[in-house]
Amino acid sequence: MLELLKDAQGFSLVLVGIVVASVLYWTWSRVLSKREEKALALVEDMAALGDVVPDTIHPVIDTDRCIGSGACVRVCPEKTVLQVVHGQARLVNPLACIGHSACLPACPVNAIKLVFGTAERGVELPRVDQNFQTERPGIYVIGELGGMGLIRNAVLQGKQAADHVVGSGRIGGSDAYDAVVVGAGPAGISATLRLMEGQKRVILLERESLGGTIMHYPRAKVAMTGALEFALVGTVRRAKISKEELIQMWQSIVQQTNMPIQTGVLVEGVDSDRSGAWVLQTSSGPVKAANVLLAVGRRGTPQRLGVDGEEQAKVHYRLLEPEAFHGKDVLVVGGGNSAVESALSLADSGGCKSVSISYRRGAFARCRAENRRRIDELIANGSVRGYLPSEVARIDPGDVVLNVSGTMTRVPNDAVIVQIGGTAPSDLLRKFGISLVTKHGEA
Repeated sequence: MLELLKDAQGFSLVLVGIVVASVLYWTWSRVLSKREEKALALVEDMAALGDVVPDTIHPVIDTDRCIGSGACVRVCPEKTVLQVVHGQARLVNPLACIGHSACLPACPVNAIKLVFGTAERGVELPRVDQNFQTERPGIYVIGELGGMGLIRNAVLQGKQAADHVVGSGRIGGSDAYDAVVVGAGPAGISATLRLMEGQKRVILLERESLGGTIMHYPRAKVAMTGALEFALVGTVRRAKISKEELIQMWQSIVQQTNMPIQTGVLVEGVDSDRSGAWVLQTSSGPVKAANVLLAVGRRGTPQRLGVDGEEQAKVHYRLLEPEAFHGKDVLVVGGGNSAVESALSLADSGGCKSVSISYRRGAFARCRAENRRRIDELIANGSVRGYLPSEVARIDPGDVVLNVSGTMTRVPNDAVIVQIGGTAPSDLLRKFGISLVTKHGEA
């Protein structure tokens, strides 16, 4: 009798275990199913946009190799770039990719390669060698302009290019610098520090202010950086850092190292002289150097809407400080990270009369997961008025006319912030005589 009781208890435990396992399996299957549904919806949204590709390096999946482990999905800081769909990894949101490249080493079967562009749509980049030197000896292109958008990538490239300059033997004469660095962003600062460490006579030129592209981030934007290795300074370890902290860091480095920098100087072109040195044509006059390192970023000229009324003073193409828009009805146009972050910054400031955002798609697929979560939340609670999908039809002095799904809607407005992308500064590269190459899905 005792043995029968023990057998019954054992059977009960096994039965309970099966039930628990079944519930867990069912629950997990539902989670995976929901994830796939969201991923497929995003794939359809991207397909509706046509052939989309990020300006930076991004992953492609070899489906013959992929085993669907999901390792690449888990390591990606942006979370929505890659998803496992039907048992295999898939690039579901290429526009959210900013080139972290963490997916490459994470794949256990080497099914991922990193490329620029796609077979259908190429990305135009400067032609450089492994040292980031162009076909013109002594002229280098580093950082964002070369297709590598992350801060840590820019810092690394700046140091590597400067390493090559230090070892090249190209030095300026009595009337020339050993090197001129153009652009005071992460790549330019890193290169300048390494050149200073190498005892080179160097000058850093910047058309705006210290920080480069970072200065155009909205207030308190968080940038993923990781560990940064600087010559003369050492290692800076930060997983996340705000715009304000980044600028403070750059300022501290400049003061600490007595970095030679001139701001407000626009570089317009380059010539060569008989000695083989380069002569930069700048807004402050010619500057002569044996080497030139271009680290000017990819912002270029902001893209315009091309509608009536866009020439008004109330139309802006960037947001530096939200305080300038306090008490105003503000409309942000665009659906990428810059536009969404501007709307978030304006809403967070609490000083605007109203904040609205117009985007031509029905959802914010072009921005990072956290930005998308927050903007959707603010639209839901009424802090931001979302007009999706919509397009600007006309900008009038006191309002803006939006085409919202075929219906013309007039929105009260004091200021418009247009952030729909821009053109790469390819004209400057051509003035420097730098060859451009179009990458079609190539490493």
